[in-house]
Amino acid sequence: MIDNELDTYIEAGRVAKTVLHKCAAEIKPGVGLAEIFDMVMDEISAAGVSHSFPPNISLNNCAAHDTASPDEERIFAEGDLIKLDIGTHIDGYIADTAVTVDLGDHASLCEASRAALDAAINVVAPEVVVSEIGAVVEETITSFGYKPIINLTGHALARYSLHHGLSIPNTGRFGSAVLREDMVIAIEPFASTGSGLVHEAPRAEIYQVVGDAPVRSPAGRKIMKQAEQMHGLPFARRWLNVPKAELALPTLLRQGNLFVYHSLSDVPESFVSQFEHTVIVTADGALVTTR
Repeated sequence: MIDNELDTYIEAGRVAKTVLHKCAAEIKPGVGLAEIFDMVMDEISAAGVSHSFPPNISLNNCAAHDTASPDEERIFAEGDLIKLDIGTHIDGYIADTAVTVDLGDHASLCEASRAALDAAINVVAPEVVVSEIGAVVEETITSFGYKPIINLTGHALARYSLHHGLSIPNTGRFGSAVLREDMVIAIEPFASTGSGLVHEAPRAEIYQVVGDAPVRSPAGRKIMKQAEQMHGLPFARRWLNVPKAELALPTLLRQGNLFVYHSLSDVPESFVSQFEHTVIVTADGALVTTR
C-alpha cells in the first residue's frame, strides 16, 4: 500500500472514530432516532469528508441495516440497546466502525462483542485463515453465555467498495480465505441473547445501485441521478428529494437497477450487541484505523 493511500485510510478512520463517539454520547432516553441520524450526517460533513453509507441505527433485536425513514418518529427509551454503525470515506478510502449504546442492563452482552472484537484484532496477521478469526470471536462470545450471529460477517474493504469479496466470519465453522498484507477489513462481532441467526424484516430504508437498465419514469431517473453521487455506495430513502419516489423504487428494484437492504433481526424479545473496527493487515499484525 502506498503512503498516501495509507494516510487517507488513517484519516478516514480518525474522523469516523471521532464522529461515532460524539454521536453515541447523545443517544439517551427521549432522543429521537432521526436526530442521531442527522447529527451523524452533519458531523461527517463538518469534518470535510464523505459518508460511505447511511448511519445504521438498529434497536434491540435488530442487528443491522435499520436507519431513519423520511418520516421517522421513533424515540429511544429506557432499556433499549442501540447499535450505531457509521462509515466515512475520503476519495473512496473507507472507514467502517460501530458501537453499542446500552440504555438498560445489557453490560455483559456489550462486553461480549467488545471483547470478541479485541480478541479478533489480536489474531490478524498475513497468512491467517479467516475461520481462525471467526473461531476466536465465537469462543469469546460463547464464554460470556451468548451466541454469535453466524449469518452476519465482517468484510473486506476497497476503494468505493464496502463488501469487497472476502468475509470475516463470526464463527469458526466456515471461511477458508487467507489474509494478505495490505488488505483492509472490517471486523464486527455480533453477540445475541436470541437464536444467533438474523432474518430479513419488512423494514427497508437502505438501497444501492447495482444495475443500469433503462429507466422510463421521471421519478426513477431522478432517483438514479441522486444515487450517482454515492459512487456505487449505499444510500438512504431518507435522502431522496424526489416526488413519487415510493412509486419508482419498486420498479427500480424489479428491473435490477437497485438492491435493497432489509433490516436484519434476531428473534423477538432478544437483544443484539455489536462493535466494529476497520483494520489494515500489516507485516507484523494489524493497524486499527478507527481506534
